Amino acid sequence: MAGKITFTMIKPDAVADGHIGAIIGKISKAGFKFRAMKLTQLTVDDAKKFYEVHAERPFYDELVTFMSSGPIVAAVLEKENAVEDFRKLIGATNPVEAAEGTIRKMFARSVGENAVHGSDSDENAKIEVQFHFSGREIF
Repeated sequence: MAGKITFTMIKPDAVADGHIGAIIGKISKAGFKFRAMKLTQLTVDDAKKFYEVHAERPFYDELVTFMSSGPIVAAVLEKENAVEDFRKLIGATNPVEAAEGTIRKMFARSVGENAVHGSDSDENAKIEVQFHFSGREIF
């Protein structure tokens, strides 16, 4: 059974470009409930740990640098089938390939600066939520 919780980050590019409100609006209109949200900034060490699954990939260092380059908005979202539905809402990693109306199609700069992160599984959603939020921050 699919889970009801997913995790997202509005990435530094979308924050810098002033898209926080528009992205939050699209998420809300898609039926997601916000259970936790904060503006924060990842340190280099935080970004390395969060993305360590990609440590062997050629884009890892660039990803870490980018994700620690400015503020992000971290959020816990709730909805039936949360992970799958959110992945559809954000669109393909490469905004050129993303479907019309998706967050990445509308707000991403490039494949590397693609506006939002979304958990890719129920298991990773739990891990990512715990990485960014304590239990008392989630409602």
